[in-house]
Amino acid sequence: MMNPDLSILEKNLGYSFENREFLEHALRHSSYVNELPDKDMQDNERLEFLGDSVLSIVISHLLIDRFPELTEGDLSKIRSNLVNEFQLAGIAKKIKLGEFIRLGKGEMQSNGHEKNSILSDTVEALLAAVYLDGGFNKVFEVIRLHFSRLFEDLAVPEKNQDFKSRVQEIAQASIKSQPAYSIINETGPDHDKTFEVELVVGSIATRGTGKNKKAAEQAAAQQAVKLLNETNS
Repeated sequence: MMNPDLSILEKNLGYSFENREFLEHALRHSSYVNELPDKDMQDNERLEFLGDSVLSIVISHLLIDRFPELTEGDLSKIRSNLVNEFQLAGIAKKIKLGEFIRLGKGEMQSNGHEKNSILSDTVEALLAAVYLDGGFNKVFEVIRLHFSRLFEDLAVPEKNQDFKSRVQEIAQASIKSQPAYSIINETGPDHDKTFEVELVVGSIATRGTGKNKKAAEQAAAQQAVKLLNETNS
């Protein structure tokens, strides 16, 4: 059932609207509008279109700031992990957005307020509403607030990028050398080891640690990518 107290949603969102009509517009699903006698009432699909673009540019901005060493392809991969239906629906559930979405009778009966597709679309519409009401700086802060956890979980280069492959590509193209990895240390009990790996490529040597050999190699490779890019720039 819809929660009529939009101030609760504003609190969960971390933004108070100057013009509540933007918020109300963002919450109107097409199934709800189609059942209304008022044919001038608009659903949230146009806001969803705008919100998708706003979200993309803000996330791109945040990624550029956070990972200055990554290529366009690397950044695109991380962004796709951050901005998708599953992640947006997760944010919607965190702020209890489903309680406030206006749905038609059919969608209400089929628990539309719990569907990831509806939740994610409404998040985009909601971000567009913030943008229209408060401007770019306000929506930037809202997005940064609600995506901070996802950045920690998903925008970690070791989890999203194959830096070993990237090192090999750069090394072959620039210094005609193959990277070599070696384990230089293992610490901890057998069930909870930490590995330290050294990577040597050309005149560059880096070290990385991880809970397994692959993670340690990726950590060393990440540093090597940065150094190789600096050397070749």
